[in-house]
Amino acid sequence: MMAKKICEELGCELEIVRLKWDSLVPAVQTGQVDAVIAGQSMTEERSEQVDFAGPYYYASIYCVTKADSPLANAKGISEMSGKATAQQSTIWYDKCLPQIANADVQTASESAPAMLMALETNTVDFIVTDKPTSLAAVAVYPDMKILDFNETDDNFVLDEGDINIGISIMKGNATLQEQLNSVLSKMTAEDFDALMDEAIAIQPNNTWTE
Repeated sequence: MMAKKICEELGCELEIVRLKWDSLVPAVQTGQVDAVIAGQSMTEERSEQVDFAGPYYYASIYCVTKADSPLANAKGISEMSGKATAQQSTIWYDKCLPQIANADVQTASESAPAMLMALETNTVDFIVTDKPTSLAAVAVYPDMKILDFNETDDNFVLDEGDINIGISIMKGNATLQEQLNSVLSKMTAEDFDALMDEAIAIQPNNTWTE
């Protein structure tokens, strides 16, 4: 939906290419795609490989567990324990899970649907992911519960680059970066949230159950 809005504003024709998560950066680097709008955090590590426009969303980090789990009443990450996973090559797995002292960290999930299925089938006790993925999860799996520790002192410690979600483009493509930012600069955080909420509301259920 963000890609559609940007293309409408810039008068461009939109072509969506479906790629696996780990192939997104190479796709930008090789010119297979012009830009990636897929929930990528604007981390320092990623910024060494690609340039970013944005951010176009601010993604808080949540834990998700089963509603009937003893963890459902946890008040902070120090109260989380048991088997846990997150999607591979994300800050959820690489930076957040290691901050939970009592987590028995399992192998990273290949995709977000695989991560959710691990929780749904009780392979793990909880997962760590971002706000939009969490909201989408409970919309599809009503037996799951979001744990939001962001207003507490017992939360993940992350920097802005981990939370800010940007559009990755090929290194040095200043023209495209400027065009993308010309659209995003007119939008507020509330606009970003509204667009994401709409996307979650109309998503097909099989998006997270493949």
